[in-house]
Amino acid sequence: MSVSNQIILVTGANRGIGAATVRELLTRDVKKVYAAARNPASLPDFGDARVVPLTLDITDEAQVKAAAETAGDVDIVVNNAGTAVFSDVLNSPLDTIGADFHANFYGTLRVMQAFAPKLVAKGAGTIANVISVVGLVAVASLGGYSASKAALLSVTQSARAGLKGTGVKVLGIFPGPIDTDLARDIPLEKATPESAAKRIVAGLEAGEEYIFTDPVADHIGHTWRTNAPGLEAAMAGAE
Repeated sequence: MSVSNQIILVTGANRGIGAATVRELLTRDVKKVYAAARNPASLPDFGDARVVPLTLDITDEAQVKAAAETAGDVDIVVNNAGTAVFSDVLNSPLDTIGADFHANFYGTLRVMQAFAPKLVAKGAGTIANVISVVGLVAVASLGGYSASKAALLSVTQSARAGLKGTGVKVLGIFPGPIDTDLARDIPLEKATPESAAKRIVAGLEAGEEYIFTDPVADHIGHTWRTNAPGLEAAMAGAE
């Protein structure tokens, strides 16, 4: 599926992977990109009239419903917005863990529920959820975040099955460590948001159900497919 002449919504478009994905889309012949952020004033100047700023806090039900009406002409929804808190699930307050679920799981699901009917009515479209490799295998120091992304993976798979035959595809995007504000404190070599965005857009065009954005993600994804217990043991040993 080419992104040519498509209308695309990118949430969390003010920085990191979201902003880089908007820029990468603008190198293609897209028709329009809704660049969504809690505060549109925080969006960079993309320098392209095809970009339409959109106010969207995915944790706010009213804003999500309003965005679905404003951007009801979308063909592709890239659910990128999210949060990450370093939390040990056995020793962190539930409110701390819940913060990641509130955005990464419930917020993304809220957007899916708002936009899926519009895509189904058109008989075509794509929902692409930015999950994470820690949605495949948990990292103890990111326990709450890992759990929220694992839940998002499950919802992505459920929606894929539920929308089968409607013409709407549901894809998962799995970044490894990317050089963004969210990953600032992760002590690993990081890929750039720009390189991740290139892989994301290429994956959208290829209709890949599992889009891995960088070499670390490629390795984790391969090991997850071939030796999930070994991957879990390796990740636990790396902590």
